Amino acid sequence: MARGVSAMLLCSLLAATSIPITAHARSRLPADSSLPIAIVEGSPTLAPFQHVRFCLRYPGECKSHPAESPRIELTGQTAELLYRVNRDVNAAIVPILKSYGPELADGWTISPAEGDCNDYAVTKRHELLEGGLPAKALRLSVVKTATGIGHLVLVVATTKGDLVLDNLTEAIRPWQHTGYHWLKIESSSDARFWYEIKAPGVSLSDAGHMRLADR
Repeated sequence: MARGVSAMLLCSLLAATSIPITAHARSRLPADSSLPIAIVEGSPTLAPFQHVRFCLRYPGECKSHPAESPRIELTGQTAELLYRVNRDVNAAIVPILKSYGPELADGWTISPAEGDCNDYAVTKRHELLEGGLPAKALRLSVVKTATGIGHLVLVVATTKGDLVLDNLTEAIRPWQHTGYHWLKIESSSDARFWYEIKAPGVSLSDAGHMRLADR
């Protein structure tokens, strides 16, 4: 557990040393695809310990919403909302390497002045909830970067595929095009529970015969 937590803490250092975003690197949402790829859940797995603590600190962020749709229509309006939230939160939080102490206030925090990838991800989810998007379509996910560093991102489930909001880039990318190794994702039906993630390769049309990630 300690080894996994220490890897997650490195995500803020990675953000601090990444190449600055330029005007030419502004986000472009992915083009329409007739076969968008869905995240498919595997076996149930343990929630990140810091997420358990986050739900104790912010219980409203971890409520179940059984009547909501697990996917959103990717319209021009929702696309603009995703881009704006990703851009603004990335700009608002100064990346730092955090230490997680015994107090709940030391854990994942919504809208801090300084924070790591966990704080970026939960803040984006909160802002999109405030913007009217359904909680079931907004799911935190643990990944590893190409260099093996633990990282937290926000996945938005849409009718054009599962899109990733990431503090390391302003680009909003399909999950299978991030270059990350995908480990686990929170349930769409109950944000307190998490599932392992199967490798990419299932279209949304095929996924109707399987369990989509985190029901």
